Amino acid sequence: MAGTDDGPLDASATPRPAPAPPPDWQHQLLRPFLTALPITGLSLSVTGSSGQESTLSESDATATRLSELQFARGQGPHWEALRTGRPVLVPDVSASAADWPLFGEALAGLPVGAIFAFPLRIGAVVVGVVDLYSSAIGTLTERQVFTATGLAQAATGEAVRRATESANDDDTLSSSPVPETRREVQQATGMILAQLDVSATDAFYRLRMHAFSTGRSIQSVAADVIARALDFRELE
Repeated sequence: MAGTDDGPLDASATPRPAPAPPPDWQHQLLRPFLTALPITGLSLSVTGSSGQESTLSESDATATRLSELQFARGQGPHWEALRTGRPVLVPDVSASAADWPLFGEALAGLPVGAIFAFPLRIGAVVVGVVDLYSSAIGTLTERQVFTATGLAQAATGEAVRRATESANDDDTLSSSPVPETRREVQQATGMILAQLDVSATDAFYRLRMHAFSTGRSIQSVAADVIARALDFRELE
C-alpha cells in the first residue's frame, strides 16, 4: 500500500488549481486541509448506518472523479481507510496500482500522483473518509499525518451534522439527486439485504467483495442484482 521511498511533499512546490468555490459551509470543511497540507485537492464523505454514502464536498473536478471511481470500482484507499479505521498513504499511485487493480487502471490519465485517505471517527466507529490527493508523487511527513488526522477529527462532527440535515431535507434531496450509479448500487444493496437477511452495511460489503473477487466493477454487479440475473442466496 503506502510506500516508504518517496520523499515528503513540499507544500510550496505543489500546484493548486483554482476551482469555483463551493458553498461556504463546504469551503469551511475543506479549507483547513488545503491550507495546512501539501495537497492539490480533496473530497469528504460520510457513510450512514444504512451503508449509504454521502459525499458532502469536493474541492475540484479531479477530486470528484476520484470519489466517483472509488465508489464505482469498490476499491481504493477510501475503502481501505473505511474498513480499517486507519490512514492509508499512497505516495505513488502508479506503483500501487496492483493493490487495487480496477481502481488503479481507472486512474490512468488523471493528474494524480499521490492519495492519502483518513477516516472520520466518532469514538471507535468510522463514519466517513476524507480523501486527499496531490498531483505530485511523494509522501506526508509524520507531522503532516498527525495534522491531517487532527483535521479529520475536527471535521467529523460538522460533516455528520450536515449529512444528517441533508438526508432530512426534502428540498436538498430534490435539488441534489443521487447520481444514477449510486442509486443503482443502493437499490442492489437493499435487494441483497432482503435476500440474505443481513444489515445494510454487510449487504454493501458483500456486493463490493463480489465485484472485487470477480474482477468486475461494482455498478455492473449491482445492475445484475437489479435485473435478477444475480441472486446472492445462490452464492451462500
